[in-house]
Amino acid sequence: MIPSNASRAVPRALAVASALCTMAFTAQAQLAACRAITDDAQRLACYDRAAGGDSSSGPAAAAAAPIAVLPPTGAAAPKSTYGRDAFDAGGTYADRWELDDAHDRGKFLIRPYKPVYVLPVVFSNKINRRPQTPTQSLPDGLTLPLDDIEAKFQISLKTKLASGLINGHGDLWGAYTQSSRWQVYNGENSRPFRETNYEPEIMAIFGTDYPFLGLRGKLLGLSLNHQSNGRADPLSRSWNRVIGMAGFEQGDWSLMVRPWWRIPEKLAVDNNPDIGDHLGRAEAVLTKRWGEQIISLQMRHSLRTGSNSRGSAELEWAFPISGNLRGQVQVFHGYGESLIDYNWKQTRLGLGVSLVEWR
Repeated sequence: MIPSNASRAVPRALAVASALCTMAFTAQAQLAACRAITDDAQRLACYDRAAGGDSSSGPAAAAAAPIAVLPPTGAAAPKSTYGRDAFDAGGTYADRWELDDAHDRGKFLIRPYKPVYVLPVVFSNKINRRPQTPTQSLPDGLTLPLDDIEAKFQISLKTKLASGLINGHGDLWGAYTQSSRWQVYNGENSRPFRETNYEPEIMAIFGTDYPFLGLRGKLLGLSLNHQSNGRADPLSRSWNRVIGMAGFEQGDWSLMVRPWWRIPEKLAVDNNPDIGDHLGRAEAVLTKRWGEQIISLQMRHSLRTGSNSRGSAELEWAFPISGNLRGQVQVFHGYGESLIDYNWKQTRLGLGVSLVEWR
């Protein structure tokens, strides 16, 4: 016969063992929940609670509550590294260039860079039928059979190649932009592509935060840029540049300033020695958002006076059509709408749709 004190001790021992097992299980669950938190401060606080530092939150409560693995109220939810949200253009430089941990999507993910659009109809008031430069010209009497109306499209992508360039700050990006002018309505001449510009680029980008004329300086960068049209002489055009970048924003306004220095070439191999006096030595892109509508003004200038004071302005208006698709109106005036037209002044009006705009 079991003594009465032993009969009472067995249930108590079983109860204690059960409680210890429960506590161990919930503690392990809480630790797993803590490990899933991406924010350093919140993860440390979670571990403190698991160790008993916060008496208001028991292990069971922490394990049972899903808030341990969700961002706090008002914080941005972690972004997927794939899918539409990863390609979304975003509305700020922090999002476009992943300038902080909250917007970091990691390396080798395709992201938008410059505007992406298709303009089925583009009208020029003066198409360039005889392109030439100081070192390149068509044979005497030859004129290209071109229409005043054509189509234009542009794709522009970038990806992060490396992080923490200097003392843990700054990212290295690679980018590629391609824009084409297609004589799609010129059936008599087999609808040729009149001009395609190819622009690979590598950029070092650093996040900043300082006041500037009522705006906030959010970005500084430096890039190595090549642009060419991939054609043979006498229609070949190309140049290489080192480009500085400074991005500013405030509310719905943003401003990107990009001055550049052309890497010199020997005159004997330079297809366009005066390109800076026409296409320019700097540009500024001013953008304003009104809800779902976006208006941008891109301005370039030669930074010279007198007869060499030249440049261009391009105004774009994007408005919602359906979902992520926007209508696009593009007006250009001046020199350098494309490389083949770098020294050709014209006014162009384009109509179409866009997926990505300036920011």
